[in-house]
Amino acid sequence: MSSVAVIDALRGKGHDVAAVGIDRTGGWHLADPGLSPLVAEGPEVVLEVPSGRLMAPGGPVAFDVVFPVLHGPWGEDGTIQGLFEIAGIPYVGSGVMSSAIAMDKDVAKRLCREAGIPVGDFRIVRGRQFRDDPAAVVDDIGGVLGFPLFVKPASLGSSVGITRAADEGMLKESIVEALDYGGKVIVEAELPGREIEVAVLEGPRASVPGEIVVDGWYTYDAKYQDEATRLIVPAPLDDDATAEVRAMASRAFEVLECQGLARVDFFYDESGDGFVLNEVNTMPGFTPMSMFPQMWAATGMSYPDLCDELVALALSR
Repeated sequence: MSSVAVIDALRGKGHDVAAVGIDRTGGWHLADPGLSPLVAEGPEVVLEVPSGRLMAPGGPVAFDVVFPVLHGPWGEDGTIQGLFEIAGIPYVGSGVMSSAIAMDKDVAKRLCREAGIPVGDFRIVRGRQFRDDPAAVVDDIGGVLGFPLFVKPASLGSSVGITRAADEGMLKESIVEALDYGGKVIVEAELPGREIEVAVLEGPRASVPGEIVVDGWYTYDAKYQDEATRLIVPAPLDDDATAEVRAMASRAFEVLECQGLARVDFFYDESGDGFVLNEVNTMPGFTPMSMFPQMWAATGMSYPDLCDELVALALSR
């Protein structure tokens, strides 16, 4: 749905748009941009390297810039960004290094912590370490961080593979599940407080913050299916807190050397630790109703203008 919205917005701003869909086997197709949702079907296309030409059966497809509306591994982790770099193609969003760093929650948190941005307590579990002595790993983490804990694949998004562990037995099961998604798992102490997000554009320029109000914790179902989940924009914060979180979001954007755009997520404990960084997302959800565009709309930039601005930023580099 994000891709269809971006296509419509860019066409409304006067851009010619060629839609390319990637199927589950990795094949690229010149898709019908009129379909909603976009379907990765149609003539096969190949991106030539290093020429950067997009070849279709009838000849090359002309384009000036790529807007990769792709989330998670292969799309947001620096992989496809590296392909565009080799081919010499301008593209929207962060480069190879910053995309890879932001996707890895462990590395991103360590860099932000080193820069003075508060992060919560966490521990890293690697597959071999856990397989060698799972009981020792579970005992050590539980003893240091306490319970409850959140267990996540270190390099995924959209709340995929995340579980909440209330005791050692659940912690062990959660680590096993998270390791199905990759060889490194991050285990975090549960943080109290509100979920506050800020949208950042290159500059950096920070939007007004938004707040996610959810019953329980922000699971995949709560994010995409639960109608009780509310997005409040602007977030009800006083002026000082608003200024603080915007500054922290901009700082995180700079520390991870992001480009183009990022959504920076925090927990906010008004009576305790204040704002604590959760994660930095370099290609957030991008429908007009997603949090990133909503925050910019509340700041004064419409969805079409936002898409147009991101293309202009990509072409300016």
